[in-house]
Amino acid sequence: MAVDVNEATGPVWDDRPWAPLPALRGRVDAEVCVVGLGGSGLSAVAELLDRGVDVVGLDAGPVGAAAAGRNGGFFLAGAADFFHRAAAALGTERAAALYRLTFAELDRMLVETPQALRRTGSVRLAIGQDEVDDCRAQLAAMRAAGLPASVYAGPEGYGLLFPRDAAGQPLLRCRVLAGRCRMRRARLFERSPATTVAGTRVTTPAGEVHCQRVVVAVDGRLERVLPELAGRVRTVRAQMLATAPAPEVDIPRPVYARFGYDYWQQLPDRRVVLGGLRDRFPATEGSDRAVPTAALQRQLEVLLRDGLGVRAAVTHRWAGVIGFTEDRLPVLGEVRPGVWATGAYSGTGNVMGSLCGRAAAQLAVGAPSLLADLLAAPATATTTA
Repeated sequence: MAVDVNEATGPVWDDRPWAPLPALRGRVDAEVCVVGLGGSGLSAVAELLDRGVDVVGLDAGPVGAAAAGRNGGFFLAGAADFFHRAAAALGTERAAALYRLTFAELDRMLVETPQALRRTGSVRLAIGQDEVDDCRAQLAAMRAAGLPASVYAGPEGYGLLFPRDAAGQPLLRCRVLAGRCRMRRARLFERSPATTVAGTRVTTPAGEVHCQRVVVAVDGRLERVLPELAGRVRTVRAQMLATAPAPEVDIPRPVYARFGYDYWQQLPDRRVVLGGLRDRFPATEGSDRAVPTAALQRQLEVLLRDGLGVRAAVTHRWAGVIGFTEDRLPVLGEVRPGVWATGAYSGTGNVMGSLCGRAAAQLAVGAPSLLADLLAAPATATTTA
């Protein structure tokens, strides 16, 4: 059944029952408390379990209910900036090393949750001559660094093809990971927002975790959990829609266009997922409310019909909130004594978030992290979100 632009249905990914986990009541003790049970938080929990650490995980809502389960389902390698821009800011060697870390993480994710991901590659479409020129610069930089990319020319237009990227069902991945962590005796609690966070104690409305250290793994609204990050992190809204099966189009891999502001994919059952246009509504989309708006949804539907040629009915409309940093590099480090934070993935949280969650767990237990080393040096990016 078609849904009106004024309706919000929740994400298309929420397509199967989920048995709620308990809320935290009373006191529990653990070596490490992880705040956030999206993709990055669950990766942190799994990494801690691999290291034999006793861990408790908390989330303000259900598992994967925030950015991790409300995005467009793109699993892309690399940092948030296109590679040539990342190389200009970080240096080519450092940017390439970061890119290769995301390749390794994506390979790991495909093995870890094959039911939730499929390797499809992705396409960046060039809309206008300035983006054509930018694609050429990106391709030249990637080829010089030995990273896989090629020219794309297809029914949608001209751009670049990245063969190692993937598409997937992000909420299913979170739920699978949560189930495995619980089987390994991690204690996970939903609907338990962290009201205070210190290195040895995290409180919720009805309980508290006493611990030795804390990992906060949150993408959007990270600056709410840790107000000292407010000058570095800002949260914005991203809106999406999905359709009934659309046999009239064939979109074999995820596509992003207009410098990444618009993005779409077709699922294996032929439904189309489309998001974007945030830059066209700056007055409203600098919001931390995960609620779609009629004005932006109308324009998404115009893009769906006139740009993609999809006639199928719109069945889902939803929004998520995501964190951005000015340099478009994620937060990763100790922000309070005994509190390590990661988040604000600038729109690329599915792969980078998983990588950062594991890195934050490593740092919290005193282990080395190559990712942390790569991110530690100062950088000045030239692009904005």
